[in-house]
Amino acid sequence: MLEKKVEQHLRDSVRALGGWCLKLVCPGFTGMPDRLILIPGGVMCFAETKRPGQTERQRQAFVQSRLRKMGFTVFSSVDSWRKVDDVLEWCIRRKCGVTLEGEGTSSGPAGHLPQRGKTSRGGDD
Repeated sequence: MLEKKVEQHLRDSVRALGGWCLKLVCPGFTGMPDRLILIPGGVMCFAETKRPGQTERQRQAFVQSRLRKMGFTVFSSVDSWRKVDDVLEWCIRRKCGVTLEGEGTSSGPAGHLPQRGKTSRGGDD
């Protein structure tokens, strides 16, 4: 599966929720996540899409870490339909004001994304 297919699935799924999945292009600043996701109700997060099994480059990991320290939610290595569904589940829970125990404002779905400042399984917080 190509990264383009994962990105298209993410974009179409966010659009189905009434949101925008904007492609980020930051001239002169490298390492920003691929997508800025905006969902009605003030829900916002970043997502870095990848081909299955691919991981972030060092600069991307650094920028994601900085974004998390600033309090933003960043999903790393979104490389499958299941991980796209995890992003959407997080967005829907945030839109409805529902969080899981131990989930802060900058963490993603429990079981998929670790707490702020940690990384595992290609997920992020």
